[in-house]
Amino acid sequence: MTYDEYNAFCGALPATSHVVQWGGSHVWKVGGKVFAIGGWDEGAPRLTFKVSDIAYEMLKEQPGLRPAPYLASRGLKWIQHFEEPGLPDAVLRDYIRESHSIIARGLSRKKRVELGLEIAQI
Repeated sequence: MTYDEYNAFCGALPATSHVVQWGGSHVWKVGGKVFAIGGWDEGAPRLTFKVSDIAYEMLKEQPGLRPAPYLASRGLKWIQHFEEPGLPDAVLRDYIRESHSIIARGLSRKKRVELGLEIAQI
């Protein structure tokens, strides 16, 4: 996945916002909370995303993947796709979509309704 494809994909997910921070990384958020980070580096794209506990255990030692620097060292379940072979693009999109969902579910119900991520009950 190229950085342009990464940005287009993240931008198409519901209620997202984008900011460039942390030395030029493209950071995607839902409800003000980070769900994906694209670190600009020469070579393979470095894409970081939140995963479930089970996915973290499965992915952390796969070739081209690693626990995300800084985040994982603090006990957070984030994976970084940093070199080939890594994940196929379709699978990488699934994990980024799931990261968006994990972060969105952690928002307050009021915030999810405000963002259109949950239907308000009358």
